[in-house]
Amino acid sequence: MTRQEPLRRFDPFRPIDMLTALWSSAAVTPVSTGAAAAYRTLFMTVRRLVVGRRMSVRLDDADLRLTVTEFDSRLDVRGLSVGQLNDVRLAARDIRFNGAQFDHATAVLHNVHIRPAAPPVLVAAPVELTLEVPAPVLDDVFRWAAPRLSGAVGADGVARLRLARRPGAGHLEVDAHLDGSTLWLKPRCLTFRGTRCRLPARTPAYPVRLPELPHGVRLTRISFAPGVVRLSASVAEWRMDLPLARLEDILGQLSAVGRPLQLNRLGRLL
Repeated sequence: MTRQEPLRRFDPFRPIDMLTALWSSAAVTPVSTGAAAAYRTLFMTVRRLVVGRRMSVRLDDADLRLTVTEFDSRLDVRGLSVGQLNDVRLAARDIRFNGAQFDHATAVLHNVHIRPAAPPVLVAAPVELTLEVPAPVLDDVFRWAAPRLSGAVGADGVARLRLARRPGAGHLEVDAHLDGSTLWLKPRCLTFRGTRCRLPARTPAYPVRLPELPHGVRLTRISFAPGVVRLSASVAEWRMDLPLARLEDILGQLSAVGRPLQLNRLGRLL
């Protein structure tokens, strides 16, 4: 894992000076120890500025607010010399978006590299995402997709369905699996008037049609944990144009102390 460098003489704009000469000929892939040093300095600078930081990123329709808890990669000199950062892992907590709150999320950006172009392009393909959704948000999904039902995940990590109009009548314990954009809920136990009984394996599953996700995000897995629903998703490719002026602006905002970070939407999902 990467390690943080000493805090003395820290200059957040040092990578700009190093990359100016490196990217002066964008059509040629830089292959040198100087390139490795420049990219490593850039990565470590961003890491130092974001880990532990409360951030606000302006998206198309709302602001995304979160606290970054992890930003890491297994960097190696040979890969860095050609702009290859390998897999980059990010994690965040206390996430707020469009009125919803989430406890934890991760993103693993595979095969992160700088693509030579004018301007250079930062690319990752694919990107794997995970999100822990609190149980109340699950109930909101059922209110939209299946109004007759209400859903909850208990402290024991078991998902239960009830009739929305008669929540005290009993409940079903269910397992879940995804098939494309359909969530299938398979009943396994029924509790009625205090009596719990296991259901036969042939009991049919209940389909819940999920809303289409934007920007090519595809759900890949759903599981339950105490009080939360864990969602996994993937994106085929993410990329961001990275001219030096934009990089300098991002580093300038990151280095500001005492105010939340305000960035325009970061990159494109394909």
